[in-house]
Amino acid sequence: MSTAKYIALEGVEGCGKSTHVTRLAESLGALATREPGGTAIGSTLRGIMADTDNSHLSARAEALMMAADRAQHLHELVVPTLAAGRHVVSDRSLYSSLAYQGYGRQLGVDAVRNFNDFAVGGRWPDLVVYIRLDIAVVRERLKKRTTDRFEQEDDAFFARVTEGFEELARREPGRWLVVDGLPPKDDVQRAIRDGVRERLGV
Repeated sequence: MSTAKYIALEGVEGCGKSTHVTRLAESLGALATREPGGTAIGSTLRGIMADTDNSHLSARAEALMMAADRAQHLHELVVPTLAAGRHVVSDRSLYSSLAYQGYGRQLGVDAVRNFNDFAVGGRWPDLVVYIRLDIAVVRERLKKRTTDRFEQEDDAFFARVTEGFEELARREPGRWLVVDGLPPKDDVQRAIRDGVRERLGV
């Protein structure tokens, strides 16, 4: 059996996930990938969901497209890479759907959990690194870049998403590593690397 680990970084937009996915993957010699958009099919779906012109996209359609991207991502990249003995570090996982569509879009966590579990064939991340950041700080960071459809949501939406992540972390403390995203990048990187080593032994 492969001892390779599947690690997902989670958090709201602007928390620094992408930076730390790259840094952690480099330190582990892991595959760095993302959801949505880790495959060619996923990139097409990501384009649809991120496009600000698609303001009429229904919450259910969004949730199902996320799950479709995830099914392809696990099938094409994550599972084969793990089977080959290489770690995977992903920018988001099915926990994002629980937070964004389950809590944020208010579709219900249990329903979103069920069809996402089907999408990934029961293969959940071994460890979730949640980069915690206050919404006010997130807003300041988002001012510095072009926003997509998700980043244009209001504070009430992000409050629900944040509470979703917090609740998910409380429910599974053994699977979640919570890291403060406010300190300098190198300090956050060190906290993540130390936590991953402690939790997974890698």
